[in-house]
Amino acid sequence: MKSKIINQTFDEERALYNLKNTEVENCIFAGPDDGESVLKECRDFSVKDSSFSLRYPVWHARNFSVVSSQMDENTRAPLWYCENGKLQDCRITGVKCLRECKKIEVLSCDIESPEFGWKCCGLDIADSKIDSVYFLFESKNIKINNLNMKGKYSFQYTENMHIKNSVLDTKDAFWHGKNIVVENSMLKGEYLGWFSENLTLIDCKIIGTQPLCYCKNLKLINCEMVDTDLSFEYSDVEADIKGHVISVKNPKSGVITLDSLDELIFEDAVMPCDGKVIIRSEVQSCA
Repeated sequence: MKSKIINQTFDEERALYNLKNTEVENCIFAGPDDGESVLKECRDFSVKDSSFSLRYPVWHARNFSVVSSQMDENTRAPLWYCENGKLQDCRITGVKCLRECKKIEVLSCDIESPEFGWKCCGLDIADSKIDSVYFLFESKNIKINNLNMKGKYSFQYTENMHIKNSVLDTKDAFWHGKNIVVENSMLKGEYLGWFSENLTLIDCKIIGTQPLCYCKNLKLINCEMVDTDLSFEYSDVEADIKGHVISVKNPKSGVITLDSLDELIFEDAVMPCDGKVIIRSEVQSCA
């Protein structure tokens, strides 16, 4: 039977260090002692309806859940080196949340945390809103569904990721990413997907300048591109695009099929560029 800690306040250093097999409910982790690492090295525990305002609250934790709780801006680096955990219905504003963690679920959370999710493995993010400058840097084995994300330099060096039904508003994204599938989502930004490998976009809306350059094995299936110029430079690409593209520049190889195009640019290339562009309206008129 699990122990219970209810309606208490903790502010000392390592207040619940090495806690095991315990339910923590309606507690406050804050106070004048300003102690760090209140739930460090804990196992098989849950936290519910609680608030945190101390640094490094959950480190080296295993088999845990944090539900309907808040971690404010004073909870610097809220979760590091954790494994097999769940965050659900939480509001988190602590910087550098989630680093070098494994098998973590993030469900129905509202998070503002620069440098969120660095060097993690096995993340499952759903029905959440996340604002992060560097989002999921060097993380791998990731599933995302129904995420509203705002960032600047997102998904750099990520591997093995599947994103569905999401809005990704970011300056750039997926740089040097490998084995990534994005479905039924909006990608808004600049310089999306540069240097990526095995990036597949399905039923997506892509907005912004100079997208999808220097890519290897890039695939677009039934996608829409808005305000996209100088697209696909030096990329190996197979693309089926509905609608209009402003310009395509120096595609390295493959075939790009679209409805209309303002300008196809082949100039100043630093490598052989043999990519082809097919405009559907011209093919139909010839037929």
